[in-house]
Amino acid sequence: MRLNKFLAAAGVASRRGSETLILSGRVLVNGRPADGLGTVIDPDADTVTVDGRRVAQERSPVYILLNKPAGVLTTVSDPYGRRTVMHLLTGVTSRVFPVGRLDGDTEGLLLLTNDGELAHAVMHPRFSLEKEYDVLVEGRPSTESLRRLATGVPIDSRMTAPATVRVRAQEAGGTRLSIVLHEGRKRQIRRMCAFIGYPVVELRRARVGPLTVDDVPVGQWRPLTDDEITALKQAVGLVGGAR
Repeated sequence: MRLNKFLAAAGVASRRGSETLILSGRVLVNGRPADGLGTVIDPDADTVTVDGRRVAQERSPVYILLNKPAGVLTTVSDPYGRRTVMHLLTGVTSRVFPVGRLDGDTEGLLLLTNDGELAHAVMHPRFSLEKEYDVLVEGRPSTESLRRLATGVPIDSRMTAPATVRVRAQEAGGTRLSIVLHEGRKRQIRRMCAFIGYPVVELRRARVGPLTVDDVPVGQWRPLTDDEITALKQAVGLVGGAR
């Protein structure tokens, strides 16, 4: 088995995060640094450690839906001791990791799992899994501004992919929008809205593919149901069904 796939399956990190660990020299195989991203191991014969701790492959997949509050970091640990999403998982004994990221000041749906294959598929742009956001922006964007959001704006010298944008309500504090993305760049929605001149006041992720967070209070979590797991896997083509 490829080493990065083994680490992801063991719930250490996503496959991409596992690659970062390998390249940084934090992963040892039988006491020696991993040769590189192409390293292949025998899970039953080789000893793998990360930061000195032995890694054992998880046998039971765990899927958690968290309604992340603002002010909490989307990371497994923080060197400065700041609060992370892991502090919210009271009662979870399996090692899990966040699938993708939400900014510290963003609320909403966050999936955590130890299923590296599913995490990789959910985050990979090839599958174009929809992410829907509830966004409050300052002011009242014009029709032309909203059209630019939907068709694409430049971020880091590259146009954003087409998005679905609609006005949900006009409020005293601004305009509430629904924005559906098929990609996930760093602070993408905040940067898109700032580009058209309507900064974000509040931001919440409401949906990832077939999953919604409406029934989970902010700061709380629940396991995914069997139907939700099947629907999510179908959405990224891991089980039979239309993508």
